Amino acid sequence: MLEQLMGLIQDHSQEAIVNNPAIPNEHNNDAMQTILGAITGGMQQQAQGGGLAGLAGLLGGQAGTSGSGLMSNPIVAGIAQQAVSGLMNKFGLQNSAAAGIVAQVLPSVLGSMISKTNDPNDSSFNMSDIMGVMADGKVDMNDVMNIAGKFMGGGNAAGGLGGMLGGLFGGK
Repeated sequence: MLEQLMGLIQDHSQEAIVNNPAIPNEHNNDAMQTILGAITGGMQQQAQGGGLAGLAGLLGGQAGTSGSGLMSNPIVAGIAQQAVSGLMNKFGLQNSAAAGIVAQVLPSVLGSMISKTNDPNDSSFNMSDIMGVMADGKVDMNDVMNIAGKFMGGGNAAGGLGGMLGGLFGGK
């Protein structure tokens, strides 16, 4: 999963990182790794801190987690702050420059991840793997099923988070 996430970051970082003179080319990968670390770190904090419902909602594309509303999601805002701080500390960027990079990259990366997580025809990201990695083995899958039930709402046969989770955990 981390390789796929890094691939999304690479796909969405051309303008913000690779073509950015504030980040020397020899540090492009380090800048992308900083964003990867912020995403995984933020999601791990959410999962391990008892915020599974919020994380499932984010990854499930619930209200406020797509388009321009994505950056106002509290989980994404925390990830963005970690990424901005990391870029400032590692590369000596001003807050505005680091925030600009994050604003260009993060919504696209997370939007793609959310889309892929909810696409029944795309197995590159799935909720089970994401929750396992983010919770570092500290998630009770019964909790995930209970949370999934909230999003399934009577069984979503058309796919999406509900159908996907129902299929993953045998609860159609």
